Amino acid sequence: ETEWNARKEEAVRALLQERFGCIPSYRANFMADRNWNAEWEAHLQPIEISDRILIIQKNKDIVPKPGQIVIEINPKMSFGTGYHATTRLMLRQMEQMELKGKKIMDIGTGTGVLAIAARKLGNTMPILAFDNNTWAAENAMENIVENNTPDIDVKMLDAEEDLVVNLREGYDLVLANINKNVIDRILPVIRKNAPGSEVLLSGILVYDEPWLKKLLKRLGYAVVQTIYEDEWLSSLIHPA
Repeated sequence: ETEWNARKEEAVRALLQERFGCIPSYRANFMADRNWNAEWEAHLQPIEISDRILIIQKNKDIVPKPGQIVIEINPKMSFGTGYHATTRLMLRQMEQMELKGKKIMDIGTGTGVLAIAARKLGNTMPILAFDNNTWAAENAMENIVENNTPDIDVKMLDAEEDLVVNLREGYDLVLANINKNVIDRILPVIRKNAPGSEVLLSGILVYDEPWLKKLLKRLGYAVVQTIYEDEWLSSLIHPA
C-alpha cells in the first residue's frame, strides 16, 4: 500500500487515456499480493480461431483437427492469446491472404502470435516483430522459439524515428493490432515511409469506423476488406 503514490496514479491515468482515449471513473483498492498471472494462465482454454488455426497454451495436451495449424503461446503479461476479438479477426484475415512472398512488419507484437501465424501460414520472407515493452519482446522471442518459427527478428522499438528507419527497409505488409490513438499517429508514418505496403490493422471499435474511413481517404488508402466481431473491426487496406 505504501508503494502507491501520486506519480503511479498519474501513470495509470496516462495509460487509460492512451488506451481508451478518455479517463473513466475508477477507484483504487488495495489487495494482498497474489500471482495473478499464474492464476489467469491456469484457466486459459484453447482458442479455435478457425478450422485452420488453433491457439493453445504452452504444455497443454490438445489434439488438433487434421491439417490444423497449432500456435503454442505462453502469454505471461503480453497481449495476443486469441481471447480478444481483435487477435482473432487479424488471424482470420491473414489465413485468407497469400503471405508466402511478403516481407512483413508486426507493430506491437505482444506474444508474437501474428508473426508466428504468418510463418506457419507459409511466409518465407523476413519478418520484423517489435514492441515497446521489454517483457513483451522477451515473451515474443520465447514463443517464436517454442513454435519453431525461425527468422523472425524481434526488436524493442519505442520511438517514431525507429519506426521510420525500419519501414524504409521495405515491407510488403504491415500488421498493426494496436489501438485508435496509436493508429492515428503511425499510419501517416507508414504511408510516407512504406508507400506501397498493405496494412492489416485492428484495435478499432465499430463506432470509430467513420473516423477510420476519413483517415484512410486522407492518406490515400483503399479498403480491401473489413470484418467484424462484437464491437471490434479489422481492416485490410492498400494504397489507392
